[in-house]
Amino acid sequence: MATPMTSERLSRVVAWLITGRRAERVRLEEIRQYLRAEVCDIYVPQSATAEYRKLVEQAKFNVLPLLVSSVAQGLFVDGYRPARQEENAPVWDAVWQPNRMDARQAGIYRSALKYGVSYATVLPGRLGTVKTPVITPWSPRRMTALYADPVNDEWPLYGMSVGLPRPDLKADSPTQMLTPVTVYDDQFLYETELPAEMVTPPVTGAYSQSALLPFEGVAIDPTTVRVREHGLGVCPIVRFLDSFGDLDDGPEGVVYPMLPAQRRLNQTTFGLLMTQQYEAFKQRWVTGMAIAEDDDGNPIEPWNAAVNRVWQAESPDTKFGEFSQADLNGYLDSRDKELLYVASARQIPPHTMVVGNAVSNISAEALAALENGHQLDIGEHKTSFGESIEQLLRLGGLARGDREAWEDTSAQVVWRDTTPRSLAQIADALGKLAQMLDVPPRALWERIPGVTDQDIARWEAMADRTDVMSELATMLNNDIPQQGGTGGGGGGAGPDNAIPRAGAAAG
Repeated sequence: MATPMTSERLSRVVAWLITGRRAERVRLEEIRQYLRAEVCDIYVPQSATAEYRKLVEQAKFNVLPLLVSSVAQGLFVDGYRPARQEENAPVWDAVWQPNRMDARQAGIYRSALKYGVSYATVLPGRLGTVKTPVITPWSPRRMTALYADPVNDEWPLYGMSVGLPRPDLKADSPTQMLTPVTVYDDQFLYETELPAEMVTPPVTGAYSQSALLPFEGVAIDPTTVRVREHGLGVCPIVRFLDSFGDLDDGPEGVVYPMLPAQRRLNQTTFGLLMTQQYEAFKQRWVTGMAIAEDDDGNPIEPWNAAVNRVWQAESPDTKFGEFSQADLNGYLDSRDKELLYVASARQIPPHTMVVGNAVSNISAEALAALENGHQLDIGEHKTSFGESIEQLLRLGGLARGDREAWEDTSAQVVWRDTTPRSLAQIADALGKLAQMLDVPPRALWERIPGVTDQDIARWEAMADRTDVMSELATMLNNDIPQQGGTGGGGGGAGPDNAIPRAGAAAG
């Protein structure tokens, strides 16, 4: 029988997990701040005016959320089927659907795309009054997992999820906060509370090498620990990786490598705004004019400039002129080139980012070619995330006592087809598959974009009813004998067995 960790062992594990959490916290918080446009990274001198600071605030030209959405919107799992089976596995209806994962799956993908990794836990539990494994998605900002081999191991050794801080009512200071944490191993959950500044310290910059080493001072009071047994035999944490990188460094996500480009976009936009504010209009000048002064010797402006006023001077030596407005095309072209770089680096079609006139007057075939790289990128993420979804559902089967689902490593998820194509093109292609290659038409229904399993089930029921009614009508028509005579008299060809009209007398 499995036994829980001792308090000394638990304290050591928590120290390692908090160290790993601190090591990745700087990068995760930087990504989050850029995604929320909380930083602009433009130099602001101490003597800057309010107008200057306002322009800095407006210079946040944030394209990073688009990098995440352009991939995440092409990811949607529609089913989970064992090998060579047409129907979804039982664990799909027993675990996935009750946990509302049709909608919640998007959060897992988006978090992994943002930060490089996300997690989900599967634990025995209840949803309402029904005994059902509970799936909980986690951001890496709230969960840390410790692997013996981070590249090759399927399951972590330990994991820790972090809750929201709350005031410590027993502390002398009213600002003292406690953070609930849950530690996971292969048999138990350990729930306790730790000082908030220990779990989530403020981010003031990159940590030194010594700060990344396991720190001392974590001593957990065993009387404050609530232990629960899940009994799954594996640490119930599933990891979703944006990619495996080069098998040396950890995953970065789609945002972190693009931060330098985002900073350049902000800087270019700031220059554009400054030019618009101060140089985007013509400025006039005058020389050879004596400036009148008031009684205190202060110069008096000889006129107020306005669109409905004309400047004039009495001296023949007075000269008027103007400075032309600045040309903004340089800034706009520079920003377009930077957007094209971002689109190329992330394999995003330029027309998605609306980059100038880079995609004007091109054919449908050219548009499809521009989408090709983006679809390859989405396909790579489907492969990575698909393995994690399969791992998640296998663990869900284990949590509900379904050993067959747990041991089935050949089942695969079914991804919804989100490739941008016209319905006419799809119908033509599927029709040719059915006619030329004898592919059963019903087998092609699931390849229609946007069609769900519920749609297919309804179509099959309607098609089955139509087939039955057609067969019934054919049988009735074959059983009705033809009339043998043509007219009055009694010369028939035998008894009339035709079905009488409604309301007619039989006999």
